[in-house]
Amino acid sequence: MSSHYIPNTRIPTVVFKTNNEAARHAAIIVERLIRENNSAGRPTVLGLATGSTPVGLYRELIRLHKEEKLDLSNLITFNLDEYYPIQKDDVHSYNRWMHETFFQHTNIKPHNIHIPDGTLPKDSVEDYCLQYETAIRKVGGIDIQILGIGRTGHIGFNEPGSTRSSRTRMVTLDPVTRRDAASGFFGEENVPHQAITMGVGTILEARKIIIMAFGEHKAPIVQKAIENPQTDAIAASFLQNHPDTLLILDQAAAGELTIFRRPWEVTTVHWTPERIRQAVIWLSLKVGKALLKLSEDDFREHHLYDLIREHGSARTLGEKVFHEVQAVINNQPAGVDQKTILVFSPHPDDDVISMGGTIIRLVEQGHKVHIAYMTSGNIAVFDHDALRFVDFIETFNRIFEIDTKSSQELNQRVQTSLKSKKPGQSDTEDVLRIKAMIRETEARAAALACGIPPEQLEFMDLRFYRTGTIAKNPIHPKDIADIVQLFEKLRPAQIFVAGELSDPHGTHRTCAEAIYAAVHEYRGKGGDFEVWLYRGAWEEWEPHQIEMAVPVSPETLERKKMAIFRHQSQKDRAMFPGGSDMREFWQRAEERNLSTAKVFDDLGLPEFFALEAFVRWKGD
Repeated sequence: MSSHYIPNTRIPTVVFKTNNEAARHAAIIVERLIRENNSAGRPTVLGLATGSTPVGLYRELIRLHKEEKLDLSNLITFNLDEYYPIQKDDVHSYNRWMHETFFQHTNIKPHNIHIPDGTLPKDSVEDYCLQYETAIRKVGGIDIQILGIGRTGHIGFNEPGSTRSSRTRMVTLDPVTRRDAASGFFGEENVPHQAITMGVGTILEARKIIIMAFGEHKAPIVQKAIENPQTDAIAASFLQNHPDTLLILDQAAAGELTIFRRPWEVTTVHWTPERIRQAVIWLSLKVGKALLKLSEDDFREHHLYDLIREHGSARTLGEKVFHEVQAVINNQPAGVDQKTILVFSPHPDDDVISMGGTIIRLVEQGHKVHIAYMTSGNIAVFDHDALRFVDFIETFNRIFEIDTKSSQELNQRVQTSLKSKKPGQSDTEDVLRIKAMIRETEARAAALACGIPPEQLEFMDLRFYRTGTIAKNPIHPKDIADIVQLFEKLRPAQIFVAGELSDPHGTHRTCAEAIYAAVHEYRGKGGDFEVWLYRGAWEEWEPHQIEMAVPVSPETLERKKMAIFRHQSQKDRAMFPGGSDMREFWQRAEERNLSTAKVFDDLGLPEFFALEAFVRWKGD
């Protein structure tokens, strides 16, 4: 595992290339303490977190238990928090989540497991919270506390305004926290307004704290929590004064830290070509001057004197970067000769949202474009759409006298299941299949709007996604085998992959990991192709990262929008819009493509109407 501690942070921070490597590092720290305490006959007390962040840690501890005989029978656990009110067996309860994700796969003794109780009468909660604190003290306190960090900077459910001395208590959830949890509850309206949480003071009493953050959507709050002074507006900032806290990040979550965004401000820089391009582009946009207009004073006044001293004048550097950026503009993304192109789309609309203009251009230039939809996307369809479609099916079959009895029975089953479904409850298999069919037919319509016929579409329905809930399984070996088989069948010259590090729901990341594993396997057999990464609906590549920018004309952008509109179940209001951005996907796509073109214009490059950006995958 390649990692490194980074400077200029108020909490010791280590950054790993991937979240999997980061999770393994955290597991090694926990494993070491458990084995040491087991040898001494002492119990180990862990404070545990829930959510997507610690899943990799728990999976690695399960592996260590099953494959390397890590004995967890003396482990005592205290969970940070629980929604209130909520039943212990509710699909959204942290109690159920912890048992299904971790506890039931190990030899942890049930009486050693402590999770806040969301079933208590309200007038009993205060006494219960005091008892929870007492239980922690009785076992000698927490040895290692595991934490994630929310977008508001909360640890546990200690929202903005929580004091450093706060203890276990009932809290009201911040609107941002409820919005972020909405996907797991199938709608913000289903998210509880309250929770029981350990307090900041309780957390700070742990002897060691490991806080983890993964993904670009966590990068802004990570930067504030560890580079700015502590404040009760960001509960995680109180960890700055803890004697033994370690922050573990992947590269995406570390992306806003000064050492990565503007390292010349805080350290001596080794000026690689990539770092020079980053610095000069940043300076150009910072001072509002085109690359070819930058002056020596601009460099000196922005901590970049070493750059011009070591690598030439402002004019030389400006010209160098200008030509590098100009070279990435590519009107023929697959070249002149006709080729087979394979576009991977994690959900059935990511292809047209993220690179619809490039797809249209590739088709117009005579390339044979195939699209592989990796998951069904069925959990992102509203119930009312499913009801509308079963009504259509029954009406259609009645008019054309096609097996009306079966369609009536299906309609009745679907109506009954949806009417009896509790808020946030998973769908029946019938409903999931109908919702998958809706997404599939929309994808065919959108691809056809780009000029791609149905026979060039692959609906892979990868296994890791087939849970019917937001929480997904690990990548299945057969998922990777299916991708390799597709490579062998199509023999593409290029593939396009969603290199999305900020996807709030994790599917894009998991799909990318499956593709990368398949590429390594395929190349090991002698196959090869170019791999280009596009971004999903949430972010765009930084200007200095872009290695191919494909111009999109007004007419092509309009066609792209029309293709996005074919995804009617995602139109007007998507089930999971992601973060706090409530715009429709076509609006995000249009604004992003126009903004990328404007950045190139601001740098002094030729003016384009819109641009779609890509980065070449380096194979690491």
